[in-house]
Amino acid sequence: MSLKDKLNELHERGLAEIKKSGDLKDVNQVRVSLLGKKGPITEVLRGMRDLDAEERPKVGAFANEIRDDLTAALAKRREELENAVLNAKLANEAIDVTLPGTPVAKGEPHVIQQIIDQIEDLFLGMGYQVLSGPEVEEDKYNFEMMNLPKNHPARDMQDTFYITKEILMRTQTSPMQARTLETHDFSKGPLKMISPGVVYRRDTDDPTHSHQFHQVEGLVIDKHITMADLKGTLQVLAHELFGDKFDVRLRPSYFPFTEPSVEADITCFNCGGKGCKVCKNTGWIEVLGAGMVHPNVLKMAGVDADVYGGFAFGVGPDRFAMLKYGVDDIRNFYLNDVRFLNQFTKKG
Repeated sequence: MSLKDKLNELHERGLAEIKKSGDLKDVNQVRVSLLGKKGPITEVLRGMRDLDAEERPKVGAFANEIRDDLTAALAKRREELENAVLNAKLANEAIDVTLPGTPVAKGEPHVIQQIIDQIEDLFLGMGYQVLSGPEVEEDKYNFEMMNLPKNHPARDMQDTFYITKEILMRTQTSPMQARTLETHDFSKGPLKMISPGVVYRRDTDDPTHSHQFHQVEGLVIDKHITMADLKGTLQVLAHELFGDKFDVRLRPSYFPFTEPSVEADITCFNCGGKGCKVCKNTGWIEVLGAGMVHPNVLKMAGVDADVYGGFAFGVGPDRFAMLKYGVDDIRNFYLNDVRFLNQFTKKG
């Protein structure tokens, strides 16, 4: 049998073996057995030394064609098998995009933040600024400029956490009022602001007290501001948060930074003003403190108290949330129990 005949036979046998290869391992074995250094094609080519010089190049060219054809057939079979493996994997891992997705739980703002947002939206609509200040505050702004000089007995009601003798955790958001009064240009218009934020007191935690809670304090300073403006503002606030059925009454009280000072009550939620255990049979529930800004507060901020006056009030969103939703323990707001917090939907 001539070398060409042997090469043709190897070619046909090789193509048949390549076609029968069932996986990539088989393809690699066929490649080694056919085209390797010890393979049959290499053995046949070694016999070329016995050929005539005229025949040798022709057989060599034919052998290269056979080798190239088998190499191409191996590459094609390898690609077919690789594609088959990939398609099987894709079929195995296919995702049905028509199936409904896994629902993602949608959260809501914390109930106290909902109350704060509602208050902010109301006062922004009435032309107020919303200003925030530092929680670590100077004694000067937290107490002294609020008409509470050092050793004033009223400071005992707001005992707090001191960093140094002059630096403390603020007990109210009023310091932002003092800071704003110092810089406000009254030639450009009145000052109308609220300052929401977290405040700190040296209180023992119990169902109605916490060492950390929230406040929203409001301030209006202009010419000819009266107590009637204050009561009207508080009525709008009460109606926004609790509904139109609730009325507001003012009772005389005492705060160092206002004169006269008042406590604001609203109609009892439980009995509608008829009197019950919740309101101690008065028909009213205390909700906030307020009053006309003390002249000393204005003077210390460099404001002419003979020309300008105004009112201030302090709202406790935590207490408002307790009253609005009938929560009997303020600590429930801070335990991060989702079962409790999920009861309160936004703007609810």
